[in-house]
Amino acid sequence: MAKKYEELTFTDDFMFCKILERDPDLCKELLELILDRKLGKLAPINREKPVEITPDGRGVRFDVYAEDADNVVYDIEMQNANVDSLPKRSRYSQGMIDLDQMERGKRFRELNRSFIIFICRFNLFPEQGRHRYTFANLCREEPEIELGDEAEKIFLCAEGSRDDISDDMKAFLDYVSGEQASDSFTKSLERAVQEAKEHRWWRKEYMTLLEKIERERAEALAEGLTKGHKKGLAEGLEKGLAAGMEAGTYRTLFSLVKKGLISVRDAAEQAGVSEDEFRQKMNAE
Repeated sequence: MAKKYEELTFTDDFMFCKILERDPDLCKELLELILDRKLGKLAPINREKPVEITPDGRGVRFDVYAEDADNVVYDIEMQNANVDSLPKRSRYSQGMIDLDQMERGKRFRELNRSFIIFICRFNLFPEQGRHRYTFANLCREEPEIELGDEAEKIFLCAEGSRDDISDDMKAFLDYVSGEQASDSFTKSLERAVQEAKEHRWWRKEYMTLLEKIERERAEALAEGLTKGHKKGLAEGLEKGLAAGMEAGTYRTLFSLVKKGLISVRDAAEQAGVSEDEFRQKMNAE
């Protein structure tokens, strides 16, 4: 089942986006922690900024999209489960950011410097055990030569095991893992979460979101039942209806997991399959 509003934490997509959108200072502090440098003032933050290049083309919706006084672009994503191909998703996000800027009339040399940042509650490269993985385009033959396209991708992994980050970053990633806030920054984040739970309009918006998901589920189920009925005419109605209901259920669970409203473990349990099997089905979808 999806979480109740009062059960949400900072790592849930809805709460993560709302808090960083409402409080640019917290967002700026988070970026300064990640990049280990001071930033200029952030422009108004676009929560879940949509970028759709063509009416019928696939677009992208960023969790938290911000620009600073130097026109550097930041896309910050909270990732609760390793169910997508994050390396290719980061490539796609970077491409959409560039296309969006080109659509606004910029030339290639004017493309903004950008950072794609994924905050992961798991370790994307568990065999390495790092908390942080930073990628830039380097020459394979001459690794000291950087391409200079000013596009970087950063993956922060809460389940790292190495001693490779600062105490402040460790406190933040521990907080992301579900531990108690332990320093001034994480305590500020936790206060923001508790204040958000008293926000009546956000509660209403969250409930509306759940209703939309439930409506999509019903529509998917109806579509599945229709297809199942047609299939059932040839193969047996009972088998066809079961297939249609299963398709609708999986589509709903995929949506809930991607929005951070339910864990992969709980979704797999609802579907009656293993976590690995559920991830395989979700990646195929």
